[in-house]
Amino acid sequence: MIFTTKNYRRWLRLSILVIYLIIIAGAVVRMTGSGMGCPDWPKCFGYWIPPTEEAELEFSVNTSYKKGMVIIVDEELRVAKENFFTTDTYSETNWEPYTKHDYAVFNKFHTWTEYINRLIGALGGLVVLIAAVLSLQFIRTRPKLTILTVVALLAMLIQAVIGKIVVDTLLSPVLITIHMIVALLIVGLLIYLLYEVLPANTKYRNDGRLSKVALGIIILTLVQVAMGTQVRQFIDHQVDLFGYPLSSEWLENGPWIFFIHRSFSIVLLLLHAWFFYITIMKWHHPLRSYSILGLLLVLTITSGIIMNYFDFTLASQPIHLVVASLILGLQFYIWMRLRSARIES
Repeated sequence: MIFTTKNYRRWLRLSILVIYLIIIAGAVVRMTGSGMGCPDWPKCFGYWIPPTEEAELEFSVNTSYKKGMVIIVDEELRVAKENFFTTDTYSETNWEPYTKHDYAVFNKFHTWTEYINRLIGALGGLVVLIAAVLSLQFIRTRPKLTILTVVALLAMLIQAVIGKIVVDTLLSPVLITIHMIVALLIVGLLIYLLYEVLPANTKYRNDGRLSKVALGIIILTLVQVAMGTQVRQFIDHQVDLFGYPLSSEWLENGPWIFFIHRSFSIVLLLLHAWFFYITIMKWHHPLRSYSILGLLLVLTITSGIIMNYFDFTLASQPIHLVVASLILGLQFYIWMRLRSARIES
């Protein structure tokens, strides 16, 4: 491993990419209802590589079981107490009930969707670990970089713990929201670290006020995302009651926060349009970042419209969530550029 600033930047970029892959995978898990595809953690039905058929979770005679392996008996999970070899009959003394929850359903598609999500999460932890190791080159000259990279790694570990609690609580909506917020905070921290080791860019000129405006836009976007999570929790409840596809009629009795969330998107769009006009026309900032941000805004609003008027089609929901997280990341990057840009009167 070569300890250079270039390699550190490379692994920070890869870390950001993998975190977004985790967000995408989590959105797919939620969209498909696969959150309990693996009812235990960190293993899946007691296996590091989960079963592919329900028959593998049925009691088998003359079979070797290892401690922690799981079977389903009478629609309940049973966990092997110790390593043992079965006889011709099932003996309750070799097993104990799984007490963290009472969910005991095997669905191959859900199991492997959740398992892949966990694999991507583990990959994210590994990538951030490598970035943390590479950050040791700055321990004497720029210790803040090392400390914050290690903080990012610890945050990834906290994410894993939250993921376990989410499973143990049968997908608590509040914990799912916290899980998402922590992921966004990790992205923000990694973007900050990447910015700190990027070459200076004098094209982001301003008079000192634009960075404050950019920060205000980020805060308003976070408020919008927070409202969106509340709407999402309500939708999840409707799905539990009525299943897919959802009818637009649910809006008649929908929460008031939905209507604020929907209208506030127009406010944010107009605010971004004004911000783009000032930064591009007056200060001649690079077009690329703002063009991408504008495209993402249109995409997230379009996906929101599709959800509203087309009965919440499955694909529109993860797109809406992932694009919102991309918007926040790009907003934060632009803000970081503006904070240290050359000040002009």
